[in-house]
Amino acid sequence: MKIVKTIIHEVRNNGDKAVRKYNKLFDKNNSASFKLTRRQIREAYRKTDKKTIEVLKQASKNIRSFAKAQLKQFRNFNLIKSYGSVGQKIIPLDSVGCYVPGGRYPLPSTALMTVIPAKVAGVREVIVCSPKIVPVTIVAADIAGADKIFNVGGVQAIAAMAYGTRQISRVNKIVGPGNKYVTEAKRQVFGEVGIDFIAGPSEVLIIADETGNPAFIAADLLAQAEHDIEAKANLLTTSEKIAKQVAKELEIQLEKLKTKEVAKLSIKKGKIKVVKNLAKAIDIANKMAPEHLELQIKNPNKIINKLKNYGSLFIGNYSAEVFGDYCSGPNHTLPTSGAARYASGLSVKDFVKIATYQKIDRKESKKLILLSAKLAELEGLDGHRQAALIRLEKEKKTLLNPKNLTKSSEKEK
Repeated sequence: MKIVKTIIHEVRNNGDKAVRKYNKLFDKNNSASFKLTRRQIREAYRKTDKKTIEVLKQASKNIRSFAKAQLKQFRNFNLIKSYGSVGQKIIPLDSVGCYVPGGRYPLPSTALMTVIPAKVAGVREVIVCSPKIVPVTIVAADIAGADKIFNVGGVQAIAAMAYGTRQISRVNKIVGPGNKYVTEAKRQVFGEVGIDFIAGPSEVLIIADETGNPAFIAADLLAQAEHDIEAKANLLTTSEKIAKQVAKELEIQLEKLKTKEVAKLSIKKGKIKVVKNLAKAIDIANKMAPEHLELQIKNPNKIINKLKNYGSLFIGNYSAEVFGDYCSGPNHTLPTSGAARYASGLSVKDFVKIATYQKIDRKESKKLILLSAKLAELEGLDGHRQAALIRLEKEKKTLLNPKNLTKSSEKEK
């Protein structure tokens, strides 16, 4: 917390000079300019093979179509009432900053998952900040529709987006995952800007019965485990046979994994637990509220409505969590550490504001004057009461007579 606070303070007061200082210190990047030029972006395309570019385009197509379907759920409306009209307007945020990690592994998928829903929502300017940015991430951000791409990472990137520098414009909201320093930086700047949520280590919980596929389950657990040594990969099963088979598969597959040094450490912290029945598994899942929840059971439809807390649900043996990570459509930026009890994954909603309005007719405003003035009196807020009363041309003295309130209610009814 202290380190993050110091860096944020320096960036806020010294702008690009501080950003450059920490870029050099942490990422060995001494470039005076952080923004990638169109020439550098074109060079990134040349360094990325055509098959990879096509893969990114296909994934972006799926993510974009899902985001467009989400946007249709948020609509303007105008409700006509006896006293006028009330309604809501869907307004896109003006600017958004997307943080794309670039540490142990480049994460071009995060560029797709954060930029695309923002652009679909209608955000005017979407910027990407990523440390040690590699060509494939640059290409992904460009395909997704990023307006500006910056080779800046860490706390200094979060601070720059939150407060603005000469090179990096201040944004309205910052989204995207990161390490514990980036996460703490987002927490500290929250209020100055909006953020998606505070994300912890990645996690998966798999519920399986005797129809689960041990090889699939083990592979999905290891895919989660390789993210980070703090990642959480757990299995609940009603079958002792499946539990033993998965444990064996984990040993076999782990030895073949190129990322086994990381996966080995995190998988040790995971659990394979045999439960009495699916009802017990459901209860545990709802209490854990996992980021990713997989169902490898015979009749998943029977329990889906009983599952209340999860970031994203994967139904059936072939609904691999990795599909959600990359290309099936729903967003992979999801709540962790039990936050799924009250939060949802990143979506188009995170990039719009639902603003309400009201237009009250002069002739019919008396109904609201009566109600507002009485409620203000009950709360002891005389200024509120007077603000209502001042709009009444006549009958001020009898306004708060209970009979008038009753007559008004009956008339409206």
